Amino acid sequence: MEKKTILTGIRPTGNLHLGHYFGAVKNWVLLQDEYESYIEIADVQGLTDNFNNPEKVKINVKELTMDLLAVGINPDKATLFIQSMIPEIAELTIYYSNLVTVSRLFRNPTVKTEVKQKKELFGENGESITYGFLGYPVSQAADITAFNGQLVPVGEDQLPLIEQCREIVRKFNSIYGATLNEPEALLSKNARIKGLDGNEKMGKSLGNAINLIDKEDVISKKIMSAVTDPNKIKKDDPANPEICMVYYYHKLMESENIENICSECKNGLRGCVACKKELINEMLDFLKPIQEKREYYENNPEIVDQILIDGTNKARNKAKKTIEEVKNNMRINYFKKSNIL
Repeated sequence: MEKKTILTGIRPTGNLHLGHYFGAVKNWVLLQDEYESYIEIADVQGLTDNFNNPEKVKINVKELTMDLLAVGINPDKATLFIQSMIPEIAELTIYYSNLVTVSRLFRNPTVKTEVKQKKELFGENGESITYGFLGYPVSQAADITAFNGQLVPVGEDQLPLIEQCREIVRKFNSIYGATLNEPEALLSKNARIKGLDGNEKMGKSLGNAINLIDKEDVISKKIMSAVTDPNKIKKDDPANPEICMVYYYHKLMESENIENICSECKNGLRGCVACKKELINEMLDFLKPIQEKREYYENNPEIVDQILIDGTNKARNKAKKTIEEVKNNMRINYFKKSNIL
């Protein structure tokens, strides 16, 4: 049977951290064996927050690609490509923008949440929200449909974006005839990963993340500052491991000693410092093969470039077929190909 097509993407805003890995990317590695996977380095969407610093986005495209390869994304199984190098996506975005009202975009729960976060972080008012930022759900719909994406791996917080895409597809098809697939969400079983400070979201801007490229001294410093049970004052005080971020990460690392850690913590037989040091060793063991593989790509940048070139060429060929059908059904393919300059 022909494999279903998956489209997923990630903005090149920095290196991958544990939240990215356990929340999404680990699942992508598994899915690439079962589906025809297209993984987009969404640099255009990355520019919505970094339009005045494109060099940062450019650097992060390569950094992010090396991270993805290091954790197990296989270019022989999954197609890695750069969003800005597929002009068909931009063209579809323009067409779709006529099918969505501004008020509908502002009602999108995911957009509302991100607008609120921007205001909290940067003290911005609504008037400073750019057209590009507000319209990124339209761009995302173009990302998905350009490759006839049938499934989109997402967390629950991203479901409104998929519904927005489905609305756009239905509106397009109702006007121009059956053209586009109506994608379905492939809901990730992985929960959002908490930060070292106990925040429900791990994020680089929040300063509570462990990056996959972090070295031993950085990891040690971060873990030693992790939030534990505030009621545990002395080493032999009993504590509640369920509110301790060190215990949370022990579970994330699937520690073989997890039952003892829990019991000793509850009975005051485990100090926080010793517990953190044990976690540091577990974390280093987990990250070692990832960092070794990443070092290979760092030393062979031409391989990384070729993977992106090959993936982008493959993705563009698929997007060209979609845009041709779209324009045919919109009646805006005015000339035969042989007559176009």
